[in-house]
Formats: sequence, structure tokens, C-alpha cells
Amino acid sequence: MSIAISSHVIDITPAIRERIESRFEKLNRRQIALINPHVMIQKEGLNYQVEASAGLPGETLFAQAEDENLYAAINELGHKLERQLTRYAEKPLAQRAQAAQPVVEEE
Repeated sequence: MSIAISSHVIDITPAIRERIESRFEKLNRRQIALINPHVMIQKEGLNYQVEASAGLPGETLFAQAEDENLYAAINELGHKLERQLTRYAEKPLAQRAQAAQPVVEEE
């Protein structure tokens, strides 16, 4: 998977790129194709702010994390994206379960 990683403040080292790619590899376990994933790294004060967006069929994932440690921010970002992807994957199941419940009309 090709992930666009950009930053105006720091250089993207191979270690940073590897950490981001490993977090996105965990997202691929869901067997849902991510469209044009992009990660932006910024530094505001002492904290690193990491933002990621990726397209899905009919939806867009977006997450943002902030921490003093860049690697901790990347891990937090990965957890947020995992939760969103899980919600996206389980949405059809929830809709089917809701549709299967009988509608009770009160008089």
C-alpha cells in the first residue's frame, strides 16, 4: 500500500515511515481497501500533531492525535483509525439486525 506522508517541520526518517506503515498494515487485516491514505505530521509547541485521512467506499476516515512523543502519537492515531474502521465494517451487520426486529405499534 502506498501511503503519502508529509511534514513541513521534520524530515520523514525511515523509522518514522516504517512505524506509520506498520500501523496501516494492521488496518489492512480487515480486508477493506483504503483509498489514498495520507498522513500529515506537524509540530505545535512541544507536541507532535499527526493527522491521517483515508477514503473508503462511500465514506472517509479521518483521525488526529497529539503527544509529546511522535511514536506515541502515531500509535494513538492508529488506534483511532482502527476503531473507525471496525465501526465501518460492522455497520451493515447492525443495520441488518435492526431491520430484522419486528415493529410493534402501540395503540
